[in-house]
Amino acid sequence: MPTWDNHRPIYQQLADRLADRLLDGELDEGQPMPSVRSLASSYVLNPLTVSRALQALDEDGLLEHRRGLGLYVRLGARDRLRQAARARFMASEWPALRARLQRLGITEHDLDWTH
Repeated sequence: MPTWDNHRPIYQQLADRLADRLLDGELDEGQPMPSVRSLASSYVLNPLTVSRALQALDEDGLLEHRRGLGLYVRLGARDRLRQAARARFMASEWPALRARLQRLGITEHDLDWTH
């Protein structure tokens, strides 16, 4: 059973999880999204919450409505998500991470996972 953070709306957390699935290749571009009922069952959520999460992804330009068929993952959605995630990482997470690495004396060589 999924756990949810009490500090953010659940629909937004679900939208983020679905976006992560898209980035990880679990949801393919051009393919239909799982149904609201299926997602509600999988995540043990109210279908209205699931609908709001899908609406948020649609508003971000990641989904498209196909008349009579439902919601599909828009072509180019993965690249759009990746670019947005990189920009957020570089703006908000990287500066603190870089400062911590410097404080700990961790160098680029230490981070080279090929050796």
